[in-house]
Amino acid sequence: MPVVRPEHCEYCFDTLLSHLDPVVYPKPAAPTFPDDEYPLFVTWNHQSRSGHLRLRGCIGTFSGVPLHEGLASYALTSALKDRRFSPIRLAEVPKLACSVSLLTNFEEGKSAMDWELGTHGIWIEFHDTYGVKRTATYLPEIALEQGWSKIEALDSLLRKGGYQGKITDAVRYGIHLTRYQSQKTALTYQEYLDRKTAAAAV
Repeated sequence: MPVVRPEHCEYCFDTLLSHLDPVVYPKPAAPTFPDDEYPLFVTWNHQSRSGHLRLRGCIGTFSGVPLHEGLASYALTSALKDRRFSPIRLAEVPKLACSVSLLTNFEEGKSAMDWELGTHGIWIEFHDTYGVKRTATYLPEIALEQGWSKIEALDSLLRKGGYQGKITDAVRYGIHLTRYQSQKTALTYQEYLDRKTAAAAV
């Protein structure tokens, strides 16, 4: 089983800061954590003063990629190229939290309902009203964070994937579903700074 660790998020912050201001933040050194291959997602959230998190970007891959290359690539892709949001700016970084999810245990579901809330992420394949094949995914924590039932999560995921017609039971049960699990770690910007300060003091 993979072991996701805070250093993964720290490297994402290093990569993003270096990209946004390479004069102040030099290119990060090669990380020391293992360069094993995993499917992964990098998520950026805006953290309010009350601690509430608002999504600012989330992109990843279901293909196994070496962690050094994969984290650096998706740290920037999720921060700058998530089409749902404007690119993250340097001034925003102190308000960000980063999370890294390493994906494991992929299994084909027997039906669209063959998964457990809070345990499984879901990847769905379906055809839209024009017969075009589409896909979409939610990580394991999303449905619980939103307070969704399984049906609400599936309906939201269909919309995310571009389905614009009426969602019926026939549409839901026509979904091809793959379930998976993940290991996740997260760091706020302040926690990132604290780790950098502690490392510099050693």
